[in-house]
Amino acid sequence: MSPGGRTYPGWLWVPVGVGALFVLLPLAAIVTHVDWAHFVRLITSQASVAALVLSLETAAMSTVICVVLGVPMAIVLARGHFPGQSIGRALVLVPLVLPPVVSGLALLYTVGRQGLLGPLLEQLGWQVPFTTAAVVLAQSFVSLPFIVISLEGALRSETSNHDEIALAYGASRTQVLQKITLPALGPALISGAVLSFARSLGEFGATITVAGSLQGVTRTLPLEIYLRNNTDPDAAVALSLVLIVVALVVVFVAGRPWRAAAGAELALLFGGRGGRETAARASMEA
Repeated sequence: MSPGGRTYPGWLWVPVGVGALFVLLPLAAIVTHVDWAHFVRLITSQASVAALVLSLETAAMSTVICVVLGVPMAIVLARGHFPGQSIGRALVLVPLVLPPVVSGLALLYTVGRQGLLGPLLEQLGWQVPFTTAAVVLAQSFVSLPFIVISLEGALRSETSNHDEIALAYGASRTQVLQKITLPALGPALISGAVLSFARSLGEFGATITVAGSLQGVTRTLPLEIYLRNNTDPDAAVALSLVLIVVALVVVFVAGRPWRAAAGAELALLFGGRGGRETAARASMEA
């Protein structure tokens, strides 16, 4: 090993530096164009606050939906064996590669009046397009893959030996899920939920397609920035900075060092035969 523990050639710092500039320069450009003298007024206008509050509320709701749906999907994809599993995984990940406007059109043709579910929703008296529910729907659709990927990767990196031992001790599959599998997913679940929240907060294309841009109803902060860029560029830049700060906070939280500590703690808890037997007995006795 080279001095200082470095195992890579020094010339790699050249593309690293170019990549860092590629990311940092646009962010710096935003900061340098902020009207600091009127920054507070720009981000606290009625329209700006309404858009920010709506973004936070809908992103929180979509994150809950992603957790409720994503956890079972990740477990089944990582631990299950069924026909068409690879196809199912590919379908789950499709929203990651679809253009946002295509995602919005797909949702519109699903819940719109002429969509697949349109007649049923109309009979129930539910109108989804161009409502806050449509915003949550769009955000959930594009954010769900993030939590599935995070959890599936964590499940594949962990062995299922402790699950099998718990079953051998007489625990039911539901008890194993509640007492062993889900607690072991804690760090990955938090990371995935934070990333899903961030993706929901920045969603634009699918939202404007299926939900439109109605102030206080469907106009989230990205939509507000887009509209302000045509009428009030200073406000658009100020609100963009707000989103950048939020994104930095989210990335920081998702990558906190506690994840490694939590992983080590879980390894200590479930590592080795003694730890696994303890977890198995606890699941059986619960």
